[in-house]
Amino acid sequence: VEGQQFFEKNSARHAPAWVRRVTIPSPGSSRGRETLDMVVLENVADLAWSANLAALELHVPQWRVDDDGQPLLPDLLVLDLDPGPGAGLVECCAVADRLRARLADDGLDPLVKTSGSKGMQVYAPIACADALHPSRYAKELARALAAETAAAVVWRMEKALRPGKVLVDWSQNNPAKTTVAPYSLRARPGATVSAPLDWDEVSAVLEGADPEDLRFGTSDVLDRIASHGDLFGYGEDERAPLPEA
Repeated sequence: VEGQQFFEKNSARHAPAWVRRVTIPSPGSSRGRETLDMVVLENVADLAWSANLAALELHVPQWRVDDDGQPLLPDLLVLDLDPGPGAGLVECCAVADRLRARLADDGLDPLVKTSGSKGMQVYAPIACADALHPSRYAKELARALAAETAAAVVWRMEKALRPGKVLVDWSQNNPAKTTVAPYSLRARPGATVSAPLDWDEVSAVLEGADPEDLRFGTSDVLDRIASHGDLFGYGEDERAPLPEA
């Protein structure tokens, strides 16, 4: 984690034949390329191969591909909570709790996880009308929260606006962007994990529990799965129509 780092979207040239690849239109973030050859990690062997490449972090889009490798419409909404200087996990929990209520009011079933770094993410399984629908909805939601509590929440990206506030980053719903995957390690000392939470754990922090209780290492997360199962698990029947923004 102290060494040189880079991100790679294209499949490694020497990937074994049994790792599935899909060729998709370039999402706009790769200059000079019309397509990308991406890998689909589907099983333990795939993950072991990526680990052997020292792929410490795995970032994923909020959409899947079909059996032919064609991108489908987004099926997850994500709101990335990034605390500015002077804010932290307590402030993120307060914003996450508000987002939970708003999403539930719109008929969605929100999930929450730590980023494994300094922030959190709130998700909801969705069905949407077009690829940019989640961005429109998330932007309006972020703007509404910022308008209600301008001293605590910001929706615009400028760093000068962020001290003491939580950025609700709605832009992660752009189909060209990716967000750290649930259970991914982070390239940080201690190999902290982006860990799914129970909403009661968020409430506990708001009631005075130590926010450091929401920082987990690999062994912590394995113990949590053994005790609680997959807190990020959801079924296809839990996808709800995303309201139009």
